Amino acid sequence: MEQWEYLTLFLEATKQETDSMAYSIESEELASYSPEHMMPELNRLGAKGWELVHMQPAFVGSNEDVLLHEGGGMRRWTNKYFCVFKRPA
Repeated sequence: MEQWEYLTLFLEATKQETDSMAYSIESEELASYSPEHMMPELNRLGAKGWELVHMQPAFVGSNEDVLLHEGGGMRRWTNKYFCVFKRPA
């Protein structure tokens, strides 16, 4: 049976100076918090053998805890994502 090792990370989608236009889509500049800004980090992890198997928006607290539900119908925006990766052990 194949064995796996897992990696969990919070990744932030934020425009960096080094991102420039390298990952723009159809030569359009990406918005400051576009998820496409995570592609350099995702590609870096992929080059190390990590496969992204799950990603979802996350509201991360100061203790690296995650907000699951916010009552009152309030809308919140986030540029942080909880990501799960796997690779053969």
